[in-house]
Amino acid sequence: MSRRPALNMIRSAFWPTVAVAVIVYFAGAAIVGQNGLFSLAGYRHQRAEHLVTLQSLQAERARLAHHADLLDPRHVDPDFAEEMVRKQTGQIRPDEVILPAN
Repeated sequence: MSRRPALNMIRSAFWPTVAVAVIVYFAGAAIVGQNGLFSLAGYRHQRAEHLVTLQSLQAERARLAHHADLLDPRHVDPDFAEEMVRKQTGQIRPDEVILPAN
């Protein structure tokens, strides 16, 4: 007969124990998990790196847009066109210096 109260106590404690275990699991994941609070510093570092990359890509894009404007079919910049042709045909000597006209 002494087993009956112990079994009832175990049964009554089962679901609250499961609920506490689930809460502890999700709380731990929120703090230490892949997207938790501890990974926030890593995200800030990645964001800073990506901003530097973005700025360099924007500068490259602006440079290419400028070159595209210089090669506009309605009005081609003669100096830039000559520079491009000489580079493509290999007419630039190694000791020659080309100054960009920006």
